Amino acid sequence: MIHSHMSRSQRRIAQFLVAILGTVLIAAAPSPAGLSATGQYAIATMFFAGFLWVTGTLPLAVTALTIPVLLTGTGVYDDMDVALSGFADHLIFLFLAGFMLANAIQKYNIDRRIALYAMATMGSSPRRLILAVMLVTAGLSMWVSNTATTAMMTPIAVGVLAQVLDRDELASAQQAAADDTAATTASDGGTAEAVDEFTNIQIGMLLGTAYAASIGGVGTIIGTPPNAILVGQLNAVLDYEVGFAEWLLIGLPVVVVTLPLVWALLTYVLYPPEIPDVAEARVAAREQLEAEGALSPRGKRVAAIFAATAGLWVLGGLGEFFEPYLSAAWLTTLFGGDGMTVFGVEGHQGLLYYVMVGVAAVPALVLADTMEWDELVDIDWGTLLLFGGGISLANGLADTGATGWIAETFFGALVGAPIVLVIGAVILLVVFLTEMTSNAATTSIIVPILISLGSVFSATLGLTDFSTALFLAVAGTIAASFAFALPVATPPNAIVFGSGYIKQRHMLRTGLILNAIMTAVLTGVIWLLFTFVWPHVLW
Repeated sequence: MIHSHMSRSQRRIAQFLVAILGTVLIAAAPSPAGLSATGQYAIATMFFAGFLWVTGTLPLAVTALTIPVLLTGTGVYDDMDVALSGFADHLIFLFLAGFMLANAIQKYNIDRRIALYAMATMGSSPRRLILAVMLVTAGLSMWVSNTATTAMMTPIAVGVLAQVLDRDELASAQQAAADDTAATTASDGGTAEAVDEFTNIQIGMLLGTAYAASIGGVGTIIGTPPNAILVGQLNAVLDYEVGFAEWLLIGLPVVVVTLPLVWALLTYVLYPPEIPDVAEARVAAREQLEAEGALSPRGKRVAAIFAATAGLWVLGGLGEFFEPYLSAAWLTTLFGGDGMTVFGVEGHQGLLYYVMVGVAAVPALVLADTMEWDELVDIDWGTLLLFGGGISLANGLADTGATGWIAETFFGALVGAPIVLVIGAVILLVVFLTEMTSNAATTSIIVPILISLGSVFSATLGLTDFSTALFLAVAGTIAASFAFALPVATPPNAIVFGSGYIKQRHMLRTGLILNAIMTAVLTGVIWLLFTFVWPHVLW
């Protein structure tokens, strides 16, 4: 292939030129009926960004920075301040605070202590040991980004495996590649057929770590980028705010149902552990936990700040429960509203607004003498830029009416279909797209379209346009965390694959099976939530 003879730089330039050519062709084509010129330019921008995101021509964050340039350059916006407004969205600062809190937790090994404690107390059998790793990974992913959680838990999982297996039995991809190469010489010198040295407990443990991080991230707004992208775009496009406590009622049921199911499929069906005894791993976890020693005073202060922040995040969404006990002024001051506050001003977002609480935690860490600025600033700035670019793109598509045109043109055939079929089609589409690119990129592209489907499917679902838009966008966003087959789909997949202790064929085989099963399961779970829970939470 010509592709194989091109250097990485040459491929990048060729792909970039294809993106430019496609963008120009879309922008210069005759405008379809019902689509404005600025809407056509917004779609051209979406193609440009989407192509670069899917192909990985540029880093995701770099591609995000091109979006306001194109939106302003083509005249979608006449002022670049408007095009850049997405980069100052409040959700970006929530994630910034979450990343900085995660740095503090990791500095004092609080996350590692939690993991070792769980394995020491729960790991009485191979399956329970894998369950302990998955539960800790999922739990941490709800509060620390699933990327950071996987990066921390993968070495711990490998360390546990080294205690369960003889170190010579702990297979690596590099060893397996050498074995595969040797096997190809069988026809020349009688080399025996290569044996897969990857044991079931090794594959199950590492894949379980990746999948648990993705599933756990669904539980909270800050758990995974797709959640924050959705919340930011709902705010930008529909002027609708999903609170932290509200999202817990959306995401936690999904985690509670799907995490045990994935564990059971991994350990009972796909990779039943063949090791009868894991006592050494449990003892090693206890020894490592003891070696950590008592948590330092600074570590205790970090734990207290984190616990207080998480508690206030949840408390901020429970204002209605305090109505009988607080005056109207205090309710507005604490939980937000249009009334008078105790400060003597009218209208307030509330001191317990979850973004305000998260940002306030950062100076609290410094005042508690636990973190220096150099330690706080070492965060994933690229993800924050990706959020901004996705919000800017969503704004451009919505402001020009382009998303409505896309929704009616490409999804009109499903109008009148049963609700379960609509949910299944959305989940299947999102899972497929996510396997081809990252879940963050997929969400940035698809969520604005799903929001605009509200007007298309409202009659089918028996809801208002607004409620339908919310329902479809939330369903699609949840599905973006359930792409399990390829490393590129999610950061947890990429990190575990990059560890070298599983091969892509393990992830592909397992992921394809889980994708099919979880598409059906998610369709049922989301239908139940849509019927019995979301009407009381979202609309």
